[in-house]
Amino acid sequence: MNRRHLLASLAAAPAGLLLAGPALAERPAIFAPDGIAIGGADPVAYFSEGRYVPGRPEHALLWRGAIWHFHREETLAEFERNPNAYSPQFGGYCAYAVSHGIISQGDPYIFLIDRGALYLCSSSFAMERFRSDLPAHIAAALANWPAVLGG
Repeated sequence: MNRRHLLASLAAAPAGLLLAGPALAERPAIFAPDGIAIGGADPVAYFSEGRYVPGRPEHALLWRGAIWHFHREETLAEFERNPNAYSPQFGGYCAYAVSHGIISQGDPYIFLIDRGALYLCSSSFAMERFRSDLPAHIAAALANWPAVLGG
């Protein structure tokens, strides 16, 4: 692509966005306010330390359109080896909400690890409800994902 073609494409982009309509309502696959996934938490630490550990911007990685922070270089490297093993299910959105076919932000302090998968919920109440019938809620959330994003 030459420079002129690039500039013409950029100039046409706003018109193309206006025509997109419903696609604008689609939510990103990773919940990342301000571009930072899971509130800046180190996703590997949920598994290695069993708790929320804040990541550091100097140990950051771009993955699936979001910036992920890590507490140490070692946890960043571990995530790079297998990001799907450490990233939260349902993109960090509230797992209980997804199980009901809606989208709500996940709170990185309210989490559960079950069978090697990380789930976030939006509140303690949502987590309590999610745990009340975990297999059924996980199955329902899986059935709704990713269609619940609106795409």
